[in-house]
Amino acid sequence: MTTQTSDSTTTAPSALRRIFSGSVGRNLGLVVGLAAIVVVGIVTAPNTFADINNVFTILRQASIIGVISIGMTFVILSGGIDLSVGAVLALASVAATIAAVQDIVVQSHWIVMVVVALATGLAAGMISGVVVAYGRVAAFIATLAMMVGGRGLAEILADNRTLVISSSEFKRAMNVDLLGIDILIWIFAIVAAAGWFILNRTTFGRRTVAIGGNPEASRLSGIKVKRHTMWLYALSGLCAGIAAVMMLGRTTAGTSTHGQLYELDAIAAVVVGGTLLAGGRGTITGTVFGVLIFATLRNVFVQNNLSSAVQAVAMGIIIVVAVLLQQRFASKPGR
Repeated sequence: MTTQTSDSTTTAPSALRRIFSGSVGRNLGLVVGLAAIVVVGIVTAPNTFADINNVFTILRQASIIGVISIGMTFVILSGGIDLSVGAVLALASVAATIAAVQDIVVQSHWIVMVVVALATGLAAGMISGVVVAYGRVAAFIATLAMMVGGRGLAEILADNRTLVISSSEFKRAMNVDLLGIDILIWIFAIVAAAGWFILNRTTFGRRTVAIGGNPEASRLSGIKVKRHTMWLYALSGLCAGIAAVMMLGRTTAGTSTHGQLYELDAIAAVVVGGTLLAGGRGTITGTVFGVLIFATLRNVFVQNNLSSAVQAVAMGIIIVVAVLLQQRFASKPGR
């Protein structure tokens, strides 16, 4: 009788330990942090924060950074970093709105702009990946060079002007509501779902985690680490290209100033979402929560008319609290 009781009491903590040491535990702190921010928003701005229109505003504001953060998650999971995503977004937005492309759009279809933006992002990301993987240049330096060079090239192509989109069909397509939800939110949701599937249900995702955990062991096990790394940066660039299309839909213009500091916002969201900067551990779900935490936090600041200085201090504190909660729930007893 005593033995059975002992076994049952031992089994329960073991089961809980397995749950909290997995992805559920790693994300639980983020859920608590996001819930706390929502409560603060409801208490401090009860008439506006909980309004359904404000909820959609938060999601729209999170969508572009969210798409970039999905691509960034894969890069950081592999132990890399991509500082160029904001500049690549700007370059893709300009490339898709130069006069030659807009002339083709007039003669054919607005989808040409989308293809050009995606191709530009993919190409820029692949260039960074080749330099990192085959040139053996540190990811920080390679993507820093792409950040500077990409934004400079965007300025040259735009001739330091804002390139306004002339296609009314594109504007209409990027401002439709599907089932009452903005198209930008749908794009973010689709990209997040695709990222989750790739990471958790494909060989590509498993290899990404393996490379982040131990690149040399991955190489010895038969994974083509260099080629895989190249494609990871290409994926990050592709996500920046998708974000450029979303930015064009929101602003109806391409400019070299788009996406400034977006790389820092994306990295912060990914890290707060539980992805280790050293690589080898992370989730798309955690990244989505990280993006939502930042977007909701900024909205609370706006609702309460807080100064930028107060916002900076509060964001720093809440980020640290969220990470500490995450680590607390993810840690195993005895470690």
